[in-house]
Amino acid sequence: MSKINVLNIKGEKVKDLTINDNVWKIEANDDCLKKMIRLQLDSMRQGTHKTKSRSEVSGGGRKPWKQKGTGRARQGSIRATQWRGGGIAHGVTPRDYSFKINRKERVIALKSALSLKFTNKNLVVVDNIELSGLKTKEALEVLNNLKLTGKVLFVTKEDNENLYMATRNLGYAYAMLADEINCYDLVNADYLVCDEEAIKSIEEALA
Repeated sequence: MSKINVLNIKGEKVKDLTINDNVWKIEANDDCLKKMIRLQLDSMRQGTHKTKSRSEVSGGGRKPWKQKGTGRARQGSIRATQWRGGGIAHGVTPRDYSFKINRKERVIALKSALSLKFTNKNLVVVDNIELSGLKTKEALEVLNNLKLTGKVLFVTKEDNENLYMATRNLGYAYAMLADEINCYDLVNADYLVCDEEAIKSIEEALA
């Protein structure tokens, strides 16, 4: 079992916290992690793209000119792909990009994303992320106290409206609940900031 420092929102160390190595210190499985991120991104695609084939474009009911004797190349229809306004050969059609992966792979991918944050020392544990108000300057003050730069993902156990509202206007800070964490948001963030209760909740779900 490994230990990590627990800070307050002023950036001061409060105590040490023992974390579960089976969740936070496994060898990252890049294949599972990549597959899970691709699943998330693909599931967000609408897949409504559409082009018309030669059977769907208008016109071309007759042969544009006779087969022989004109000196021009033979043509059967103005709906053919080589004509301007003709159909598209092998064009895109509506489709569903989503796919499924095994539950074990999902768990391994999530553990891998969490372990990378801990191994790279990009995991910050705070005893409590309760803000007194919902002003953006309060979120900025917390970020400055914790000395965090880049994209920051805040994770809490309980719904934290003040934190959510304070980070909403920042393009590099996000807040979500512990049961909403996912591989894409974890990998996309430079730092992961969790409260103690969120750490326990994540370990209960994945250990």
